[in-house]
Amino acid sequence: MKNKNIMVEMMNHLEEEGFILGRVVTEHRGAFMVMTKTGEVLCRISGRLRFQTVQREDLPAVGDWVHLSEEGTIIEKVMPRTSKFSRKKAGIEAEEQIIAANIDTVFILSSLNDDLNSNRMERYVLLCWESGANPVIVLTKSDTCMDIEEKRREVENTLLGVKVIAISAVNQEGIEELQPYLDKGKTVALVGSSGVGKSTLTNMLVGENVQKTKEIRESDDKGRHTTTHRELFVLDNGASIIDTPGMREIQLWQGQEGLSTQYNDIEELSNQCRFTDCSHEDEPGCQIRVAIQGGALSEERYEHYVKLQREIAYMERRGNKRLESLERKKWKNIGKQRKLKY
Repeated sequence: MKNKNIMVEMMNHLEEEGFILGRVVTEHRGAFMVMTKTGEVLCRISGRLRFQTVQREDLPAVGDWVHLSEEGTIIEKVMPRTSKFSRKKAGIEAEEQIIAANIDTVFILSSLNDDLNSNRMERYVLLCWESGANPVIVLTKSDTCMDIEEKRREVENTLLGVKVIAISAVNQEGIEELQPYLDKGKTVALVGSSGVGKSTLTNMLVGENVQKTKEIRESDDKGRHTTTHRELFVLDNGASIIDTPGMREIQLWQGQEGLSTQYNDIEELSNQCRFTDCSHEDEPGCQIRVAIQGGALSEERYEHYVKLQREIAYMERRGNKRLESLERKKWKNIGKQRKLKY
């Protein structure tokens, strides 16, 4: 196959002596399907790698390049990542969930129906900027929408500076606008709620039905889960795409850098305030208040920025406490091992 030959070519450049190079395709209950030059192989992580693990990000994720043992079934090392798209894992614990690693672009999908929500898309965008990848909004099912341009402008006005593309899988409209992001060697992750068309787009780009699809519920325009795990597919031209399950909630894990990128206009105004500790309430010389009163900045956009800033600060405090706890446990285990040894 053409795509296999391209992957072999890429791996030859990255492989190190004494190891077999592979890329994680899927994860199933602690086992990893890894793509190598000779085919896919089911692997587990080495005891050494597991012992050295402090937090979840130390373990392999879909999209990771890994070094396998010579027999080709043990993951010995996770290679440094160029990017990592993560969210807070569902539940009360402040724990990171890696959605995809080593991605160049994230296609954030949302269907052009009554469930279109710019604020939810913004959360994906913030995590994307934080990850090191570039966000692209993909508005799907344009064949069912009568006011495409109006909705596109609505999203563009909320997500300033982010590319917005409207597509239809039914009549193939807009698909060609996605191609520049799918060059040889590039990796794109598809994220979004259930039923927005991630699996349909995956099948279209791969050229065969590799993922199951379902229609959304007519009663509320909500999607139904079809993809149950993250999986990487290689296209014929050597690009890769990672399809992901629909997310019922998208909680921020980290995002201060992403917030600064998405709200650069507000942070620039803040830097121009007379006082460096300006609270942007009623201080003289506050440039944010001047911009709001003059109509250059909406009160709604500023309040949304403040809300996100508080949420990110809260999650970072919780994450730091959890990391400190994990680090203490790690050294406690190391101490026990030393006592047993001597």
